Amino acid sequence: MITHWRSVLPHLVYDLPPDLTPETSSGAVTAGLPLELVRQSVSSKEFWEIPEPVLERYRSYRPSPLWRARRFEEEVGARVPIYVKYEGGNISGSHKLNTALAQAHYYHRAGFRELVTGTGAGQWGTALAAACAAFGMTCTVFMVGGSLRDKPYRGSLMRLFGAEVHASPSTLTEVGQSGAQANSLALAIGEAVEYAAADPKRAFCIGSGETYSILHQTVIGLEAVEQLPEPVDVVVGSVGAGSNFGGIALPFFARGSGERLLAVESSATPKLTRGVYAYDHTDATGTGPVEAMYTIGSSYGIPPSHSAGLRFHGAAKVISAMRHHGQVDAVAVGQRTALEAARVFAMSELVLPAPESGHALAAAIEVATSGVAPGDAAAAGGAGGADGKARQGVLVCVSGHGLLDLSAYDRLLAGLPEDALADEEALRAAVSGLRRV
Repeated sequence: MITHWRSVLPHLVYDLPPDLTPETSSGAVTAGLPLELVRQSVSSKEFWEIPEPVLERYRSYRPSPLWRARRFEEEVGARVPIYVKYEGGNISGSHKLNTALAQAHYYHRAGFRELVTGTGAGQWGTALAAACAAFGMTCTVFMVGGSLRDKPYRGSLMRLFGAEVHASPSTLTEVGQSGAQANSLALAIGEAVEYAAADPKRAFCIGSGETYSILHQTVIGLEAVEQLPEPVDVVVGSVGAGSNFGGIALPFFARGSGERLLAVESSATPKLTRGVYAYDHTDATGTGPVEAMYTIGSSYGIPPSHSAGLRFHGAAKVISAMRHHGQVDAVAVGQRTALEAARVFAMSELVLPAPESGHALAAAIEVATSGVAPGDAAAAGGAGGADGKARQGVLVCVSGHGLLDLSAYDRLLAGLPEDALADEEALRAAVSGLRRV
């Protein structure tokens, strides 16, 4: 068992840009944040002991398995080994439970008894519902309405743990009734922020973009470092806001072994590949903290797709800063390519990935076969070869299972429509008023 999380902050040669507080902010988002989570976001301390109540829950599903996907390698024609770190073997079906348990522990210890959140594909909502039940707390979830309709059993699973689940946009909040960004995770988060602020006994809780949530995910990479039987030179993870990618990749960065760190996003929300590095809201209310991030604009109308949990407009501030400083590489993958890669993985390895993980698998195929994944050359000083190709091997994080995402695979088998490219004019308009970093 890994007993400590490892922070990447001491290994950066720069400070993260400070958050801004807009004039319209009520301060409700950050006022209730437990002090320990604040410390984990700003301290130069490297190793953080995992609290025993959290570690006790981790023991039911950690360490998670890592294996060499030999049949997958054969199927795709890989020239180097492909290792898979699998995070789908817990009740939430994803890596999200790692931080949900930690946050529920800290919020409970701080005196809160209800946590409120927004979720896209539902993995985070499921994880938080389970974590709240584990620590005797109430949970309220606003889930992107389109995703909830496609995956109704995600809602069932949350309700099984006692959570209240609302399709977003809802009629419970003013931002929900505004009718803007109907398919947006930013809107669901905005509803959660507003709903939580209405009662001092509630706290808003977020599962991906914050530095402390990425810290909690480092158990993934720390385990992988111990489990790998041989070196790899490319580490791949998908990016919604960044917790999965950060969890698998940042422990490798912290030990300074020089792997190429490849963040894979959806072409529907191409913040790291087509966005700008600027100050933007993390939600759709315009009242929360403004963070330095790679963003396509919180006002951008994200088109419907099966990229699910990757459909967020911005990347985490620590991932964004590392991208800005050339320490992280990034590529974007379309939903058809992602789902096809996931289908091949399921057929060869008998494990069905979540659609989000299909994006990472698609990029892993590219670097293990034909060379560099579409997009940048290697960012980290030529790691993985001057051309971005894997020379030793690839490690990819399959961050969750797809057993509740079968509607996406049904549509793939029926001839999923071609991906709609992000609209260049709309992207420019959405970021035009943002303050650049």
